[in-house]
Amino acid sequence: MTPRLSKLPSSLKTLTLAVGTATLLLACSPGQTKQTKAIHIDGSSTVYPITETIVKEYNAQSPSTLDVKVDFSGTGGGFRKFCAGETDISNASRPILKAEIEACKKNNISYLELPVAFDALTIVVNPK
Repeated sequence: MTPRLSKLPSSLKTLTLAVGTATLLLACSPGQTKQTKAIHIDGSSTVYPITETIVKEYNAQSPSTLDVKVDFSGTGGGFRKFCAGETDISNASRPILKAEIEACKKNNISYLELPVAFDALTIVVNPK
């Protein structure tokens, strides 16, 4: 039986996100070439700090000719740019919508939806 992701400790979820993003960056990095390769990531402001930190760590440990630019324009804005072919990766705080799927199909943009983290809201009430 596989453990549910929601039941995993947050440190394991963070590690999974870091490993997944690092793997993606390594897969996109150039091999022996000297040419600079650019990766543009945009989308959710909730996911932005995580992605930005991972990119900074990657760049510090693996100086390369890979230029990764991370922006945030919101989940919807990120999907609009991604489905138009303007970005390589879309950070999102929700699953892709049917209209966004259709926009990607129209522009021959294929994608892999990969959940990397979950967030939650906590409501705290003062009893006084």
